[in-house]
Amino acid sequence: MTALSPQQRDALEEWGRQLSALRGAAARTVTAYQADVAAFLQFMAIHRGGTEGLAALASLPQADLRAFMAHERGRGVSARSLARSLSALRNFAAWLADRTGADASAILTARAPRFKRKLPRPLAEEEATRMIETVADLRAEEWIATRDRAVLMLLYGCGLRISEALGLTGAAHPLPEVLRITGKGGKTRLVPVLPVAREAVADYARLCPFDLVPEAALFRGQRGGPLNPRLVALIMEKARMQLGLPATATPHALRHSFATHLLSAGGDLRAIQELLGHASLSTTQAYTAVDAARLLEVYEKAHPRA
Repeated sequence: MTALSPQQRDALEEWGRQLSALRGAAARTVTAYQADVAAFLQFMAIHRGGTEGLAALASLPQADLRAFMAHERGRGVSARSLARSLSALRNFAAWLADRTGADASAILTARAPRFKRKLPRPLAEEEATRMIETVADLRAEEWIATRDRAVLMLLYGCGLRISEALGLTGAAHPLPEVLRITGKGGKTRLVPVLPVAREAVADYARLCPFDLVPEAALFRGQRGGPLNPRLVALIMEKARMQLGLPATATPHALRHSFATHLLSAGGDLRAIQELLGHASLSTTQAYTAVDAARLLEVYEKAHPRA
């Protein structure tokens, strides 16, 4: 693989710092975007027979961009992943054009490949409840059972991401009626906490054998360190096998269930967007498609036919 030039590496680093500082992009997002652009730069060096300056990238013709996209599809890259790569390229090209004055219209106007967005796969209300109780029943030690139940209650009852729930510190106990959560990109939001979720966390805190000091993780592993999210996923995997639920019954599915059940109960889409911490309403609108799909399923099963 052709190495990047020092100029290209420096530009990627500087662009990444801007994404973090000005746009609040998460570290993993920045790394993924930088990798996408680096892959493109490496392809272009081979395609054109040598590493070129950054100005040449900004004024890239459509034919070269199509060659890259064809190459990636030939490697088996999905349309979804290729669309993300193109998004990264557009962002980088716009940043570069702003610095150099080059014409980046070829990249900025390039059409991303179409792909069918995956709908969220929530659990039914009864399934979500059974999942939480079954996970607790699978644990031999009472404090660990109450811990796992409390974590899942925060995912389903508050719509938290697993990283957000496990990112809470002892300072959050006892849970207030409204939590201030820092989510993706450092964005903060206020999330109401149901009494049943506060009680679940209080039960865990009462039984936890470790001191829940303000500066340390609220949810602890068996040896006292921060709880590993993989352990939550594994216990849910055991529970879903016992309950006969699909492989989509993951910790994140409980967050999907929170949103879908709120929408089914008449929740406002904008309010649900705020509760979930979605930057774009279009992300939240996926739940309207889920709700419509469920209504159609009920209609197909229940509508009387002549």
